[in-house]
Amino acid sequence: MLQGISGQPPSIAFSATLAFLVWIGLIRAHFYVLEVRERKTGKTISLPVDPLDLDGRRYLVCARGNSNWVRNARAAGEVVLVRALRRHRYAVRELPPGERPPVLKAYLDRFAGEVQRFFPVPTGSPIEAFGDLAPRYPVFELQPSNDTAPGAEAALR
Repeated sequence: MLQGISGQPPSIAFSATLAFLVWIGLIRAHFYVLEVRERKTGKTISLPVDPLDLDGRRYLVCARGNSNWVRNARAAGEVVLVRALRRHRYAVRELPPGERPPVLKAYLDRFAGEVQRFFPVPTGSPIEAFGDLAPRYPVFELQPSNDTAPGAEAALR
């Protein structure tokens, strides 16, 4: 197997490097660093994510399905988004599958270059195409916690 930084596979090394550059603010675009407490060890794990702002709400979608960060977010009940050294804590509410299709469509349409390979429907598909797929893709609505400073949400967008 190929080895990247610190003996990790290149994809993990790339993810860690991207997360660090987003965390310090050198890469902004649409990326944020997700921090979530690991459910078994209690350590904080960090990875780059693409939060979706839709109709005045912010969402996290996992195009890879029931991944480790998804299970950790469910267990912790909260996550932190970081960009340019600014941390914002959110309570998470997982959407039931019936509420996911419009969010999944918007997510695929917005981030197709990065996530199309994880979806069996093409960008621009109607919302109805996501109905049967919805149970496979976790979606969390992010609700600002009390320790997120007033007005901080507007500054993030």
